[in-house]
Amino acid sequence: MADQCDLCLLGLIILSSLLTGTSGVNNPHVFISSGENVHLPCNNDLPDCNSTTWSYSNTSRRSATVELIDRGIKNKDTERHERLSLGSDCSLNIKNVTEEDRGLYTCRQFVNGEKQEPDAIVLLHVLHVSVSPSSSSSSSSSQTEISPGRSVTLSCRLYSFAGFSCDRWIRSVGLQLLWVNQAGVDLKTDSRYQILFSSDHCIITLTTTLLNEDDNREWRCQLILRNQLQTSVRYTVKCSDEHLNIHLLQHQKLKSV
Repeated sequence: MADQCDLCLLGLIILSSLLTGTSGVNNPHVFISSGENVHLPCNNDLPDCNSTTWSYSNTSRRSATVELIDRGIKNKDTERHERLSLGSDCSLNIKNVTEEDRGLYTCRQFVNGEKQEPDAIVLLHVLHVSVSPSSSSSSSSSQTEISPGRSVTLSCRLYSFAGFSCDRWIRSVGLQLLWVNQAGVDLKTDSRYQILFSSDHCIITLTTTLLNEDDNREWRCQLILRNQLQTSVRYTVKCSDEHLNIHLLQHQKLKSV
C-alpha cells in the first residue's frame, strides 16, 4: 500500500510539472528517440561528483530500483553499464537509447555519508518505431524488404514510466503523436494512409500499400507537447532492384524552445 501511495504522489508531482511548463530548468521530462544518445541532468550536483549516485526504476516497487552510479563509480553489474557514463556536471549519459531505458532516474548526493536534499528526478520517455512485416533476419533490423503492392505498417510508440497513460497527457497538456510527410502535413488528411491509435493513445500506426512512386518518399513520426516538437523518427522508402526497402535513416531530436 505504501508503494502505491508513493506512486500516486509521484504521479501528482509529474503531472504538476507538465501543467506548469516543459522548458524550465527543473523540468524532469526528457523525450528522446530510440538509437540516440541522451543527457540526463542532475540539478542538485555538487562540485565533486564523487558524491553522486544515480538510480533507476520503471515500476512502483522499491525493490526494483537499480543503482547505476554509486558515489561516482559505475555499477558494472547492470546489463547496460557499457552505455552509461557520468558527465563532468554529474549528469548521466546513456548511449544508443532503447525503449527499455525509459523510466524514472534519480540523482542523489551524499556528503560524509549523509544524503543531501532534495533528490533530482528525471523522467525519460522514449519514442520507438517498429515495422511490419519485419526483416527476415531480425525484428529490430533497420531495413525491411517489401515488394510494391504489399502492405506495410509502421508502429510508433511512446514508452514512459509504468503507470502513466498518454490519455492523461493528451487532456492536460496537449500531447500528440503524429505521422506526417516530408512537408510536415498530417497524413490523416490523405486517404491513402490508415492512421490508428491504441486504446491508451501511446501507439500510433501508419498502414499503406507501397507503390513504385514511393521511392524516396519520407514519413515521420512526431511527438508534440504543448505545440512544440520534442522528438521525431524519420523513415524513407528506397527502391532496390525489384524490391522497395524501408530504411531507418536517422533519429532526429528537436528540443523545445
